[in-house]
Amino acid sequence: MDKIRTLIADDHTLFREGLRALLSAAPDVDVVGEAATGDEAIAQAAALLPDVILMDVQMPGVNGIEATRRILHASPHIGVIVVTMLEDDDSVFAAMRAGARGYILKGADKVEVLKTIRSVASGEAIFGPAIARRLTHFFTALETPQRLAAPPLSFPELTDREREILDLIAKGLNNAAIAERLVLSPKTVSNHISNIFSKLQVADRAQAIIRAREAGLGKEPR
Repeated sequence: MDKIRTLIADDHTLFREGLRALLSAAPDVDVVGEAATGDEAIAQAAALLPDVILMDVQMPGVNGIEATRRILHASPHIGVIVVTMLEDDDSVFAAMRAGARGYILKGADKVEVLKTIRSVASGEAIFGPAIARRLTHFFTALETPQRLAAPPLSFPELTDREREILDLIAKGLNNAAIAERLVLSPKTVSNHISNIFSKLQVADRAQAIIRAREAGLGKEPR
């Protein structure tokens, strides 16, 4: 089994050492490099082409959000996980808009860190429990009368099937669950999702969820 090639980007030496020690004990993870600044992270990403980058937000020079944006522009296959002390809404959504596929707090335990790395390496988007709660609270606050009174047809550029699949994505279903729910093959679901990303001009599942939830999709009927 190929190991998950991981780059650690954080300006605190002790934190990098702690993460390296934690990840070195995992049989399926290989730490291939470290970076102490955003510029170093960009250079290391280009040189090493890791599968996953653990990215701090606040670093000297280029910050982690901008570093994420530049890295994914050059290498969109890399999965960036933001690991930070910041859990404010602005930081969370800035990371997601930059293309990060994971966001966990520095207080996360070993199980959560490894779960996030493995999920992102396999192509999923995953956010820790604390961040998931913030997202839930944020979108709940958006349910104003004006938003609920918005036109019922969101994303007219999508077909009915694509809109249905986007709604299920926004509800948190993965590809296999969507295929089972709609009685479609996984390949068909994957093709629909690729079309959705292209039409909405989003880079990944996390950004698609933001767009869908802002438009009122993904909510359970009352």
